[in-house]
Amino acid sequence: LAVREQLFHERVRECIICALLFASLYILCHFIITHFKKHTDFTAVHDDEDAAVNRIALGLCTFTLAVALGAVLLLPFSIISNEVLLSFPQNYYIQWLNGSLIHGLWNLVFLFSNTSLVFLMPFAYFFTESEGFAGSKKGIMARVYETSVVLLLLSLLVLGMVWVASAIVGNDAASRQSLYDLWEYYLPYLYSCISLFGVLLLLLCTPFGLSTMFTVTGKLLVKPRLLEDLDEQLSCTRFEEAAVSRRI
Repeated sequence: LAVREQLFHERVRECIICALLFASLYILCHFIITHFKKHTDFTAVHDDEDAAVNRIALGLCTFTLAVALGAVLLLPFSIISNEVLLSFPQNYYIQWLNGSLIHGLWNLVFLFSNTSLVFLMPFAYFFTESEGFAGSKKGIMARVYETSVVLLLLSLLVLGMVWVASAIVGNDAASRQSLYDLWEYYLPYLYSCISLFGVLLLLLCTPFGLSTMFTVTGKLLVKPRLLEDLDEQLSCTRFEEAAVSRRI
């Protein structure tokens, strides 16, 4: 009984720590998105329905950014926690940085990253673009129904394409079997394909982003005026003054 009670308290402590970490990341990502968004986005909408849709999309985007930031910071957090435990093995106040907490964080990040990639981000995009089915009553629920149907059709299309691709590449009886192994095989394979597509897109967009960054920086920076010829500028100003005088 004492062991079960200790395990229960450890699980409650891990849940509280995970909730506090995610809440901190969510608040930070909310400030980041609201800082970089345009003034006309999400809030400056006269229609109450569009404003509610934009707020829901903002929440989904903030959740996804928090999950992505947590995935980026999880490896440094694991290394630092391990070094702290090795440096202070007898300290009671840092024993919560154990392997169970790190393993739980990895599982949560993997689950939420798959959910955000497959469902939340497509849902946020289709939800902002939806208007409800023709002939149906307008409102938030009409948009939710249309977004759900479109997302379901898109999921079936992508899953079918991945299934056909795996059957063509595998070229055996196991790869041509039905979709009974959806959770164990096709979803990780789909996640790997989407991750590969994201990496290729990153490699494609990085040079354009760097060139745009240098272009914007060159426009914002003030060029030095040390090597300018003042006599030439005075001559040009006199010519312009003479031309204006002749016109008058």
